[in-house]
Amino acid sequence: MTTTDTITDVDVLVTSPGRNFVLLKITTADGVTGWGDATLNGRELAVASYLRDHLAPLLIGRDPARVEDTWQYLYRGAYWRRGPVTMTAIGAVDTALWDIKGKTTGQPVYQLLGGAVRDRVLAYTHATGWDLPQLLESIEVRRDRGFRAVRAQTGVPGLDLVYGVSRSGTGYEPAGRGAAPVEETWDTDAYLRHIPRVLTRIREHVGPELKLLHDTHHRLTPGEAARLGRALEPADLFWLEDVTPAENQEVLRHIRRHTTVPLAIGEVFNTVWECQTLITEQLIDYIRTCVSHAGGISHLRRIATLADLWQVRLGPHGPSDISPVALGASLHLGLATPNFAIQEYMGYEPLVHEVFRHAWSYADGHLHPGDAPGIGVEINEELAARHPYEPAYLPVARRLDGSMTDW
Repeated sequence: MTTTDTITDVDVLVTSPGRNFVLLKITTADGVTGWGDATLNGRELAVASYLRDHLAPLLIGRDPARVEDTWQYLYRGAYWRRGPVTMTAIGAVDTALWDIKGKTTGQPVYQLLGGAVRDRVLAYTHATGWDLPQLLESIEVRRDRGFRAVRAQTGVPGLDLVYGVSRSGTGYEPAGRGAAPVEETWDTDAYLRHIPRVLTRIREHVGPELKLLHDTHHRLTPGEAARLGRALEPADLFWLEDVTPAENQEVLRHIRRHTTVPLAIGEVFNTVWECQTLITEQLIDYIRTCVSHAGGISHLRRIATLADLWQVRLGPHGPSDISPVALGASLHLGLATPNFAIQEYMGYEPLVHEVFRHAWSYADGHLHPGDAPGIGVEINEELAARHPYEPAYLPVARRLDGSMTDW
């Protein structure tokens, strides 16, 4: 079926209702609008410029129904392929076009992807505490809210700051406002001594049913990661995340030989090619690529298909700097993808829910994208405009001798 509809307007909206978000709005001649998420934490303005200055002019006059053709056009049309800025920008366009396709057909996107293969999507959230009593209390609060899967992060004795964990007991939040990243001091030996005891104690406290996850934030060498994985086997983790920087994917072979703990990696990956070795050699159990950073729904489906062939499952990245638009897109994909395992869900501050009116919902430890046509998220642009961008960055870490960590 052909269409006479064309793209007439492409607008980029940068807003900061507590967190910085970059949003793409595509409007067609028929008056249909589609929304995409182009948020790239700490590099938001680079993606906004890429969209405004390079992609927006290319989209005017194109047929919005040709989603795959547009993806190929934008990816192949740039000599400089891949990379987080490029793929996040393409991902925003792709998601917005799927949103338009859903609205023009009157269908939620998951129906256009082949329909639901499950009734709802399992979600995990974050529990933090500077010490074990605080952490156990935080876990119980999440369990009382119905979560059946929890990622546990804690402080480390001898350190003043640990990525995302506050001594004040407030929720997990690694990003900080300011002109430059905060520099934290990191002690790998102290971490490796401390965290196996903490996670084993948590497992004893919560029993066998709760799915327990932990993130090392890329800060270990392969040998250290192998040691940690072996030490954590009694804790029966659902997964151990980002144990080492995985740009050199062959190093995961060493870790895999020494531990059976399930491994999850990939939130900083942007294409199927970056995931290829990890998946085809079954060096990981879960691939963490995000719908907004990995080229949108169209490309994440390709990653999912490759992973399915090798019995690797999806557990997409989804912290609070992934906007409700991206979360909605990820949930539509999750509902329609057989090897989708779990969705990260930190939740949002009330102001974010005012800016983003969404059809997706949470209940009893699960998420559902809703049945509104398209992605099911609309933006209150007037309210969004009242909250301008403010610089914010994730922290960096230095070892005790002052050198930078591998991450």
